[in-house]
Amino acid sequence: MLEGGAKLLNEGCPQVSPRWPRGSAARPMDLVAALGCACAGLVALALLTVAQRLGLLYRLCHKVDTASPRHGGELVAEVLRAHGVRFLFTLPGGHISPVLVACEKIGLRVVDTRHEATAVFAADAVSRLSGRIGVAAVTAGPGVTNAVTAVKNAQMAESPLLLLGGAAASLQKGRGALQDIPQVPLFRTLCKSALSVRTVRDIVPTLRRAIATAMEGTPGPVFVELPIDVLYPFHVVQKELGGSKTPRGLRGKLIRWYLGNYLQNLFAGAWEPRDLTPLPLRIPRATPEQVQRCSELLSRAVRPLVLVGSQALLPPTPAEELRSALLSLGVPCYLGGAARGLLPPECPLLLRQNRRDALRDADLVLLAGTVCDFRLSYGRLFGRGTAVVAANRDRAQLLRNADVFWKPRLAVHGDPASFVVALARSLQGFSCPREWLERLREAEREKEQRNRDKATVPPPCHLNPLALLQALDQVLPPESLLVADGGDFVATAAYIVRPRRPLAWLDPGPFGTLGVGGGFALGAKLCRPEAEVWVLYGDGSLGFSLMEFDTFVRHKVPVIALVGNDAGWTQISREQLPMLGSAVGCGLSYSDYHAVAAALGGRGFVLDSAGDTGGDPGDVGDRLVAVLKAAQAECHRGHPVLVNALLGRSDFREGSISV
Repeated sequence: MLEGGAKLLNEGCPQVSPRWPRGSAARPMDLVAALGCACAGLVALALLTVAQRLGLLYRLCHKVDTASPRHGGELVAEVLRAHGVRFLFTLPGGHISPVLVACEKIGLRVVDTRHEATAVFAADAVSRLSGRIGVAAVTAGPGVTNAVTAVKNAQMAESPLLLLGGAAASLQKGRGALQDIPQVPLFRTLCKSALSVRTVRDIVPTLRRAIATAMEGTPGPVFVELPIDVLYPFHVVQKELGGSKTPRGLRGKLIRWYLGNYLQNLFAGAWEPRDLTPLPLRIPRATPEQVQRCSELLSRAVRPLVLVGSQALLPPTPAEELRSALLSLGVPCYLGGAARGLLPPECPLLLRQNRRDALRDADLVLLAGTVCDFRLSYGRLFGRGTAVVAANRDRAQLLRNADVFWKPRLAVHGDPASFVVALARSLQGFSCPREWLERLREAEREKEQRNRDKATVPPPCHLNPLALLQALDQVLPPESLLVADGGDFVATAAYIVRPRRPLAWLDPGPFGTLGVGGGFALGAKLCRPEAEVWVLYGDGSLGFSLMEFDTFVRHKVPVIALVGNDAGWTQISREQLPMLGSAVGCGLSYSDYHAVAAALGGRGFVLDSAGDTGGDPGDVGDRLVAVLKAAQAECHRGHPVLVNALLGRSDFREGSISV
């Protein structure tokens, strides 16, 4: 049987022989057959690929509901609601109208601003304060490019947000459509992810993945492009596709078939039920061995110090739990960025002055989400032999400049808040040496007394900024929230004004962006309607978002803007003039910004050394407090308020850097 089977095989199949008889035609015939099989396979593969790209295979099992009035904007709104989104910030445009209408229809509050950057800044503030994703939607082209700076600021601040960008229809990209530019490549270096939705059925999974990407690991912004044809209903898109004349003959038939197929693929399976719930998030955490190692280092330290950065306030660890851990450790702390206010103002562990000296003298420094960038002089502030323990979700930030100016004794690639909480649990009963804490407290008291003394020195004209900020600190209620948007005035405020609670201070972060004030205040007040929101503006930074008083009035968002008006870009001129001999470009005017706010429907006050407009001379401190309280009263009546405080020159920040 074996011989018979072999014979049949030999007779039925061509055999490849190592030696071919001369003149035989068998070898070319076999090569032709093999090439034919290969070509047929390649053609079949190519056809399957084309069919897949055209959606022909998908449509074998998923149909198109041509009569449905639904549109892609509804899917966007449903995903946002499922992720706990309450606000959508926008500047409207035709490319994104279905999203805005659908969000309003299901109860999301749509808040339109006067600039796209403000919309993104507001979404950023919501993310930082609520722990949920903040969302902004902008129209195609210039709407998207206007948002670039705000998105970069969120990236640098490690703030999760979702930017939805309108776009030309996919078929029209690169063909001169209105406001059509390559938007996704623009955002690839600014975002953790930049995606474009190609069909209606892709809206839900794309948004779910984008939101998870923004919030997990080291948080940051994501960009999702929504072409106009995935947002509007079938009959609208069909009308647009069939509205233009097509050539006659075979070419016309091919074009009509292609457009029809494109439309069918666009809406195939669009309204099938899909999971809308949030995806699980992956957050790096310290190992038990790393916690134990840090416990050993801290227990041996006699001059320990903790620096807490904004990253430590990220979810999932509640701010109250982190505060309890810091109080349990009993180690003196400096709080930076969003961490300001984590400890109450009267807490003996809280330090704000003399940080450079404290870092030099400490024998152990724990960097909980703090980065060795320009804010820590790139790591050059640590004393010789200081043991540095760094915890950060981002590996690059964790070791920033470690190969140049400093070297960590322990580097923890993980969430800093949960690391501090675990550290406190492992060190129950630990007590920081009292002598070290008293030494730091004494230096703190001396520096603050010098500041109080400087506040009593009147400038040649107008107000002393220290006196103004001390008056503000005096009137702030427990439920207050401070937004910092400026240079010299805001940097001074950071040493004087004390946030009253966790997550009660919003500043742009390491990018140092001017113009965040209007958007941050808008998002903050909507997130925390019970809080008294103050925006600390420099007169330079105010110019970026002064028109948002119109937004505050229209949307009934009562906030208070305190403008430190010193008629110049003082943080720049302070160095530019003595170093280069000219203050060119640094001059502004003592403009009537309060009048602009009033013209837009708000309330305006002006503060000068003679008091409010028309006021009688008297004690400056009392008049400052009186005007600030009057501003608070107007705000509580539901009016946005601007206090235009005319400032004189101060040497408080002499020697400070602006670059």
